[in-house]
Amino acid sequence: MMVGFPGPHCPYDPASDFPETFEPAEMPDAIPEVPGDTPKLRQNNIDGNKRDWNGVDYTEFTDSHKQKIRAHYASLVKHIDHEVGEIIGSLREQGLLDNTLIIFSTDHADYLGDHNLIGKASFYESAWKIPLMARIPGQQSGQVCDNLVELRDVTATMLATAGVDVPPHMDSRPLPELGLTSHAPRQRIIGMLTDGWCNFDGQWKLAKYATGETVLFNLNDDPDEQRNLASDPTFSEVYRRLDTELTQELMESYRFAMHDRLAQAGDMSQDQGFGREGWRRPWPAPVDFVAPDS
Repeated sequence: MMVGFPGPHCPYDPASDFPETFEPAEMPDAIPEVPGDTPKLRQNNIDGNKRDWNGVDYTEFTDSHKQKIRAHYASLVKHIDHEVGEIIGSLREQGLLDNTLIIFSTDHADYLGDHNLIGKASFYESAWKIPLMARIPGQQSGQVCDNLVELRDVTATMLATAGVDVPPHMDSRPLPELGLTSHAPRQRIIGMLTDGWCNFDGQWKLAKYATGETVLFNLNDDPDEQRNLASDPTFSEVYRRLDTELTQELMESYRFAMHDRLAQAGDMSQDQGFGREGWRRPWPAPVDFVAPDS
């Protein structure tokens, strides 16, 4: 069973009959915008949020406006917490809780004013770092794993828990430290959006956007992403390494995405039936795919 909630999401409208609410003054301040960092990305963000589905013009995005949105968002989170508790309570009452795998996550986060942005669609931590919790019967509770994981790893985790092999073509691996896999944890996360690409190794994050803007952050020293080091020659070696890894991943992804359209699958002349009446070339073209160590 999958249970999805439409919020927390724009237009940030917590239910009026839900008593658990927060006040704007209780909210932490938004991470400030760094002048000169991705101004074109911000302009696209503002223009995009003027569309009919949202209808809010964030050209003038005041601190009080941000605090109000953050309070409403927190109220939506509190409401979801209550509803998830109701689901778990029902499982417990029916004697199903200890035979149920529960995974809680979301597809994206929200700036809520961080970097003077609203919504999502970049690689700032505020937009792409999401919660991920798993309750697996028989596993010790209260464990915290700091390894790199992706949302797609939920699929492999469910398969492994059910005793089903993960298909070799699937770029998904069971969540680490749960005794479900012998594979090493991910060494990097590659992010791909319509208008941007990213490589993150757990410390260094390189993000390149279609606007022509590039940012490089050291998350260990700068968790709020306030110091763009992309143009700093001191970190040119780090930049080149991340950029090379990102380029290789993009090339491999494109090759894999196009493999079934290849006009020739290997050396077809070695096929005993090649050229004879009724011969047909293999389609889709067979491909040997090994999930990258990312």
